[in-house]
Amino acid sequence: MFKGAPLAQLGTSTSGSEARILELEIAEVTYETEDAISLGFVVAERRDEYLHYEPGQFLTLEIPYADSDSIARCYSFSSSPARGPLPTVTIKRIQDGVASHWLHENAVRGMRLKALKPSGMFGPENWDVDFVLAAAGSGITPMMSILETALFQHANRITLVYANQNRNSVIFADRLTELQSRFPDRLDIHHWYASDSGLPTAAGLASLDTRIPTEYEALLCGPPQYMNVAEEWLTRTGTTARRTHREVFSSFDSNPFRNNDSPLTHEPDSDSVTAEVEIDGISTEFAWNTGTKLLDRLLELGLDPPYVCREGTCGGCAYTLTAGTVTMLANETLDDHELHQGVRLACQSVPAAEPIRAVLDR
Repeated sequence: MFKGAPLAQLGTSTSGSEARILELEIAEVTYETEDAISLGFVVAERRDEYLHYEPGQFLTLEIPYADSDSIARCYSFSSSPARGPLPTVTIKRIQDGVASHWLHENAVRGMRLKALKPSGMFGPENWDVDFVLAAAGSGITPMMSILETALFQHANRITLVYANQNRNSVIFADRLTELQSRFPDRLDIHHWYASDSGLPTAAGLASLDTRIPTEYEALLCGPPQYMNVAEEWLTRTGTTARRTHREVFSSFDSNPFRNNDSPLTHEPDSDSVTAEVEIDGISTEFAWNTGTKLLDRLLELGLDPPYVCREGTCGGCAYTLTAGTVTMLANETLDDHELHQGVRLACQSVPAAEPIRAVLDR
């Protein structure tokens, strides 16, 4: 989860839901490939402040694609907080993608965009273990943040398998070549080109001369079919993955920049349970109705919990359940390892057994 300084301090808004929103200025536009651009940001009006984020997290941007309308999309950081001078996200143009097309056609230096504070849980659990990274297409974006942080701040070894349609579609090709040359004993990169070898298969990935450590953490990002293939390949190697984590992104229906209305207040009833929730080190005890989602209840109480989509798809409202039991109505982002560690989604949690205690860590 996010562990940096609360980013509400960096924006111009100071209270309520508006405190979650930053105004960012594009300081740099880099054309990575014909269909991929990177946008480097500074915090508007506060250029001395740094945009704090963790490797593997994402930034939610409001895209003003029409005069009277906007949509929100999440883009992973491709820069490393340990190295990159500018917090940077990378956007690949996708077919029928309104937001990606708008950014490719309109993003210029000096443009300002609204953003939510960095969020997401895709990233290493620990930095004291080797990594196996499997990416396809724009799935390389969070991997760049992770592998550069590992190489420049830690001592672990990394194996990267990166699938693309062809050589021209490889995002960060020069950057990857430079890193492999600089860290030949710690970084092992293998490219898969569908134009040459067809779609990746578990058997095909097994044919690559990869250095798979006996124990590692695996991080997968790309289309679900590719992540399935990569996980099957790793299972066949006979090695031990401490954890296998997938990055899953879905375009959500709501707009967190517009959907700022607080939920209707529900007075505690006879079915309510006792809950204690810690946010930013401050604990609050309250009654929680069994039919109310935790995020809605926290907003009813005027608290400031982290969240993005409210649909169970982004992980922005993830918390750790330390006591009691909850039921999650939906989950499209947490894996089995995270669930076993007690991680839950506030926007999808309803109480099941008290006393409930939870910690939300930004």
